[in-house]
Amino acid sequence: IFLKYAKVELAPPKLSDIPQIKAGIAKLLSSAKSGAWKHQTVKQATLNTLVGAEVIFWFYIGECIGKRH
Repeated sequence: IFLKYAKVELAPPKLSDIPQIKAGIAKLLSSAKSGAWKHQTVKQATLNTLVGAEVIFWFYIGECIGKRH
């Protein structure tokens, strides 16, 4: 089961995904500038915090692996 999801979730983005990624980044930046992040529910803020923690975790794991090689 892990390998099934790992192939999908850990794969690099496809070229067809790039416009959607750019739109998402633009939306993120505009909401950060306008202060829309202040109007999140506690559940949304918690989920966003967990996603941020996951990104930091994977970065840290990558750094640990990279130092060994």
